[in-house]
Amino acid sequence: MSETPRRTQVAIIGGGPAGLLLALILNRAGVDCVVLERRSREYVLSRIRAGVLEQGTTDLLRLAGVGARMDREGLIHDGFDIAWRGEVLHIDLRELSGGKTVMVYGQTEVTHDLYDALDAAGVPVIHEAEDATPEAIESDTPSVSFRTRSGGEQRIECDFIAGCDGYHGVCRQTIPKDRIETFEREYPFGWLGVLVRKPPIQEELVYAHHARGFALCSLRSPQLSRYYIQCRNGDDVKNWTDEAFFDELQTRLPDSIAANLQRGPSIEKSIAPLRSFVAEPMRYGRLFLAGDAAHIVPPTGAKGLNLAVSDIHYLSRGLVAHYQERDSGLLDRYSEDALARVWKAERFSWWFTSMIHRFEDDGGFGQRIQEAEFDFLASSRAAQTALAENYVGLPF
Repeated sequence: MSETPRRTQVAIIGGGPAGLLLALILNRAGVDCVVLERRSREYVLSRIRAGVLEQGTTDLLRLAGVGARMDREGLIHDGFDIAWRGEVLHIDLRELSGGKTVMVYGQTEVTHDLYDALDAAGVPVIHEAEDATPEAIESDTPSVSFRTRSGGEQRIECDFIAGCDGYHGVCRQTIPKDRIETFEREYPFGWLGVLVRKPPIQEELVYAHHARGFALCSLRSPQLSRYYIQCRNGDDVKNWTDEAFFDELQTRLPDSIAANLQRGPSIEKSIAPLRSFVAEPMRYGRLFLAGDAAHIVPPTGAKGLNLAVSDIHYLSRGLVAHYQERDSGLLDRYSEDALARVWKAERFSWWFTSMIHRFEDDGGFGQRIQEAEFDFLASSRAAQTALAENYVGLPF
């Protein structure tokens, strides 16, 4: 144990986009903070994640001073397509949502931008901080103990702890089981995803429903495409050659869209299970949960990173008000305010997932309900407006 424990105002556990963005906003407001990340910087920057940003997310990134490269290189999307029974329904996001759009800009790029800004500001990010553990979170003097290869056992004393360490992180597990409630739904399938260095199948995303399962055509840049197909739980990427993947993807797309598919060797290939999960409240004592530490959504509605950013909006404004104005009202309402938006995003992600995927156990009745849902969506501007408003992101 180091002889003199370090002291900061906010200790942030987790160096993903949520933790890094919180650190940057706090630093800009004059609040002292430290980020602890158990992985190396290289590992964090190598993770392949989502790339669809809501307008609220892009607005907050600009406000934090990390929007310049995003605005130069990001791809604004005015809409997307839903393919069903050979038909293609276009959802015009800009028109239906009153001028709002989404931006395709990879989470890895967001993380790069945040690192660059934190480096310039001199905010400490301690990598390979192993076994980071919140302590005394019910007291007025919490701390975080951790271990590094170079410094051994260490401890940081602080006023508050932000748990941004993901679904499998330690922060949520620190809260006594009788003081937190969890809600969860696991879906009977996963997404097999492939990243390929080829131009996208079209400029905007395509969501496809097919008798063999769901498919998604997405992109990271004009020369980098990301494709997904629904697969069974327990499947293994070793069962899927690149050729088999693209054959299945092409089968699930309408001919008019599939004709534009450019195949290539996969850069990355992985399977992600789908689940909905919420833990509440998102605060216990001096510990605040944010991002995947508090909630998970299926990726269908592209809400994971965006929900983490909205959490940081609520948490940062509460912490800044506490330090700058000596007013803890917003901080005390953090969990309530954040969860109100979380549950709306959970509902939308569940609905979109339920409509567009193939559920084998639902039988003929379930399939007919899905068809009726799509027919209603295709024939109702009100239904399309609701979809668009949720997709571009509800207000913070």
